[in-house]
Amino acid sequence: MKPASTTPTDRVPLHTRQITLQGYRRADGLYDIEGHLRDTKSYDRASNGVFVKAGEPVHEMILRLTVGRDMVIRDARAESVVVPYAGHCDSITHTYEQLKGMKLAPGFTRQVKALFGGVQGCTHLTELIGAVATAAFQTMSEEINASNTTKPFQLDGCHALKTDGPLVREFHPKWYRPTDDA
Repeated sequence: MKPASTTPTDRVPLHTRQITLQGYRRADGLYDIEGHLRDTKSYDRASNGVFVKAGEPVHEMILRLTVGRDMVIRDARAESVVVPYAGHCDSITHTYEQLKGMKLAPGFTRQVKALFGGVQGCTHLTELIGAVATAAFQTMSEEINASNTTKPFQLDGCHALKTDGPLVREFHPKWYRPTDDA
């Protein structure tokens, strides 16, 4: 069933969040995955004693994870470029080094919430972690799956690529697992 079309009524833009994710292969065989978050408003505003012009960032943060083919995080760097509470918001960035040694695997999100949830982290940097982790898989997918010795990580990761489905049967026959009723 197709969802109903949503035609917006007259409206005025107020807030824009841009998240850019980029993945790189490094010369040493590792991968750098960078997330960049930037929030802007469409109007001038004074907040916390600071005047911010329309289109200028209210928040701007960067998170870089260095990951191996084993999906273990070798390095983690966070940077708060623009924050509303200078000297406070940016004082937490060093805690994101705790990501070092963690593996991008089931249970990762639960670990992230335990380490950086609430007052233990920055909402914006913590939000970036999941997006950067997903970008790591996208960045490395061709090389990881090229070996054909382990099940491609995306199989059973979504409805379209369930291992008993037609797409897996056609494009990944080695990993196709029909159900009894198929």
